[in-house]
Amino acid sequence: MKSESESERQCVASGNYVISKKQKVILEAYLGTCVGVTLCDRKAGVGGLIHFLLPEPTGLERPWKAEVYASTGLPKFIQALCKAGANKNKLEASIAGGSLVGPVSRLDLDLDIGGRTTEVVRTILREDGMLINNEETGGFSGCRLSLDLQTLKTSIQPIYVQSPLISNDLEKPTSEDISNIIHLVRPIPQIALKIARMINNGDYDMREAAGEIKQDQIISARVIKLCNSSFIGLKKKIDSIDRAIIILGEKMLLKLVISASLELFFSDQEQGGYSLIKGGLYRHALGTALISEELAGFTGRVSSDIAYTAGLLHDIGKVVLDQYMAKVNPFFYRRTQEDGIELCEAEKEIFGISHPETGKLLAENWSIPENLVDTILHHHYPEHATLDPELTHIVYLADLLMSRFQVGQEIESLNMDNLSSRLQKVGLSTSEFPVIIDLIPPGIFDASYDQTI
Repeated sequence: MKSESESERQCVASGNYVISKKQKVILEAYLGTCVGVTLCDRKAGVGGLIHFLLPEPTGLERPWKAEVYASTGLPKFIQALCKAGANKNKLEASIAGGSLVGPVSRLDLDLDIGGRTTEVVRTILREDGMLINNEETGGFSGCRLSLDLQTLKTSIQPIYVQSPLISNDLEKPTSEDISNIIHLVRPIPQIALKIARMINNGDYDMREAAGEIKQDQIISARVIKLCNSSFIGLKKKIDSIDRAIIILGEKMLLKLVISASLELFFSDQEQGGYSLIKGGLYRHALGTALISEELAGFTGRVSSDIAYTAGLLHDIGKVVLDQYMAKVNPFFYRRTQEDGIELCEAEKEIFGISHPETGKLLAENWSIPENLVDTILHHHYPEHATLDPELTHIVYLADLLMSRFQVGQEIESLNMDNLSSRLQKVGLSTSEFPVIIDLIPPGIFDASYDQTI
């Protein structure tokens, strides 16, 4: 419970900014390849934080938001600060992020997205004559940029805190141990599994599904909560499942039921295992689902509904291994963040089994459709998929974007060694990689964006 003297913490999601007068709030941005900037006028008592995804607009023909890009977002941010009472000549800056996260590929070096975003920020600040007090950019791991609005002081800290390494004699879980955990894991509700099969088969019996949803009070309450959250962004409140069907439509409601069910499934995982923050596994799953849906629509290669469902389910195996991960966090920090080892390789090294493999076992236990099981198993190495390779490649790309551009939620590390061929599998090229980054929905986890508080 937060004490009266403790400041409230507010996350600033990618493509957003927050500006405020002095108050007991700490603004935070979790940064990997993204770049974050704080600007403060100490005399006026005004400060803010902005979180960029890309250096400049990609030319994608879709509605775009200035704050996503450094070239358009930073001038808008400065203008908003001045409107809030800051003197442009008194603003002091701090810059963070722009790192090469996880196993680094040749494409990372060639695209240099974080480096180019950082350079755009530096150029604009330099041209405006602003003092850069603190800059920690580049490197090979993520960081947390924080602005204390009470003191207008900025801090930059690593997301992964190093601690003493585990001993080498940690006992690996046996196949029997894994089997026992799978049978003890909290199952997702049967209605969610039924809907997942309906979406996969394209066979919608909404009357029957709605009846079952309404009979489950917990799921109904969570679905209505999601309907009224920033995830949907409705102006009018939804207070019943029937009203949700009318306003959102049948397919959207079905996706929300699965989303709410996965939130329940991941709710036992606290910070300390795979999850770096409370609810980190769910936030990563939901983000991957949303990006999978966007990529499916953009490429036209797979059903958006099925891609969304596969994105939600891709990391369920982490729940099985989570209790072991809690004991070996420092090992995974060293292997994935310092040594650049892919996460599945590190898991096999210490556990003898990877989270996609445990995810496959869990999905089979739940009788999830085979193509989704195959995607869960191969989402780190999609070229190995046999049943629906294009779906698996879509989920891999969504997972990759989350791990590089929405860091700080869970332990993750994917390789980009074969990215060119993986992009080609869904009709994309390496030159279009910034374009698919642009598909990340801005502010998907934060209701308070682009605002003065």
